[in-house]
Formats: sequence, C-alpha cells, structure tokens
Amino acid sequence: MPKRAFRYVVVDAFTDAPFKGNSAAVCLLEDDAGDGGEPLDERWLQAVAAEFNTPITAFLTRSASSGAGAAAAVTAQFRIRNLEKTYFTLLIVQSELCGHGTLAAAHYLIASGLVESDAIEFVAKSGRLTAKKVFASKDACPSAQNTCSKFMIELDFPVIPVAKCNSAEMVSIPQTLNGASVINELQTVSAFTDLIVEVSSCDEVDNVSPNTAELVQFPGRGVAITGPAREGSSCDFVTRFFSPKYGINEDPVCASVHCSLAPYWGKKLGKQNMTAFMASPRSGTLYLHWDEEAQRVQIRGEAVTVMVGSLLA
Repeated sequence: MPKRAFRYVVVDAFTDAPFKGNSAAVCLLEDDAGDGGEPLDERWLQAVAAEFNTPITAFLTRSASSGAGAAAAVTAQFRIRNLEKTYFTLLIVQSELCGHGTLAAAHYLIASGLVESDAIEFVAKSGRLTAKKVFASKDACPSAQNTCSKFMIELDFPVIPVAKCNSAEMVSIPQTLNGASVINELQTVSAFTDLIVEVSSCDEVDNVSPNTAELVQFPGRGVAITGPAREGSSCDFVTRFFSPKYGINEDPVCASVHCSLAPYWGKKLGKQNMTAFMASPRSGTLYLHWDEEAQRVQIRGEAVTVMVGSLLA
C-alpha cells in the first residue's frame, strides 16, 4: 500500500530569529491525496512526537466546517487529531494547552497560505482558543517599533490568579536561587500549579542555577523565577521557567505562566501593556496586554519557520 504523506514544519515561536525562542513541530494530518485515509494510531502520533524531539508537537486536523482558500470562513477552525491528547511533550505527557505550540501552529497556517482568514479557532480537549494575525504597533508593543511590516500571532487567555504560598507547604530551593534575594513567593491557582518566585533584579534571574533535585520536589507543574528588567531596557520584566517533571529542565519560553505574571507585574508597574523577556539560553520575547476588567491576557509573539517537510505514514 502506498504511504501517505503529511506536511510538517518546525517553527521557533516568540522570536524573530531562527534557533531562538521555543521550538514546536506542527503536523497537518491531511494527506496529499486529500482522501483522509484510515485514522492514525495514537502510538504512531506518540512515536512521531518522540522522533521530532521538540518541546511540543501539535497535530492538526481541519474541521469539516472550515474550508480552504477563498471559501474559508472568517474564522478557520482546526482541531487536534487525538481527542484524548492535544500536544505531546518530550516524555509524551498529556498537555491540554500549550501557548507556544498554538502560536506556532497559527503562524504556519497563516504564513503558508493554508488559511486566508486572520483568525483561527483551535478546538482542543481544554476548550477553544482563538489565535489572530496582528501587526505590531507602538501602543500594543512599545518595544516593537521597527517590526510593523511583520505579523504577530495574538492568543487570548483567561487570567490565572495567584495566591500567597502556605509557609507549611513551601519548597526550599536555595541552590537553585544561588543567593538571590526573594521578594515574594506565590502559587498559581489553576488545574496546574506553578510556583512563582520574585527576586530583586534581572541579574539574579540570570544567575539562577537550576538544581533538578530541588525543583522536582515542588508538587506542581514547574517553578518560575522572575524579576524586574534592567533600567533602560525595552522589556518590563524577565523570567525563567523550570519544569523537570515534564522532561523540560528549563522551558525556553513559557507562555501560559504569563497568564499569572501579566496581572502580577501589571499591578506592580501600573501597566496594561508590557514586554516580557524569557532569559533562557534560547531566549524569547512576549508582548502582553492585561485586561483587568475582563480578566484576560492577550499574548503576542513573532515566529520563524526553520524546517519544512513531509511525514510518511
């Protein structure tokens, strides 16, 4: 039987340069013949994700109500092929929602011309998420003054609230903090729990020395260490995020944690529009808008396609 070929790309999200930001593989599960073929086995999807060896692999299927080309609806619709799982991490652990994976998928669909609309609705196990094509503006993205000809993808998320850590449940991470002065310690209140540690400076964020043995003791998803940006910087705050339980010792760029960081820093700085920098070795930039009244966070980012090809099944 002839093999079926599926298009795939590898996209670096939250960056305007290749080999920076956070990498994601995106597979469109429509074969070139267009006949649909037999449903793909979940084990095959997991094997593909392991083969790509990127932090996230997103498998997309066009919804029946979403046509292609000029016949496409105002908002194109795509769903995840496997109803039980949406994105796959390095350890093939279920991830119901991934910001950089969704941004990478939207960038691919729009940049390649596979959809002509400026909005895409993704239907995943966690619900529906709309990604929009937008252009940088000085008001929305103060530091992106020279990128008006490039488009960004905007994701709209609900705010994830935070609460003071219970001292009895605190996790000690002195080796990871490497002498940093702790200003505040918080936990996110959501289906997944993150520990957020605010330190006094961006230099202390840079000097963090992640100790996996300490970090895995935290019962939640991961640990974010954040601090104010250097004076005169185009950014407002900097962050590093560690999630060794999920096989990601340091997340290059974590979008979801900014659903908590945006309102936290927004209140501290008195701002609605902010630029956030992820100070991982790959680094990445997120442009944030915090809507306090609606309790929403819009996250914008650029992306770069670094690899295209065909996947055989």
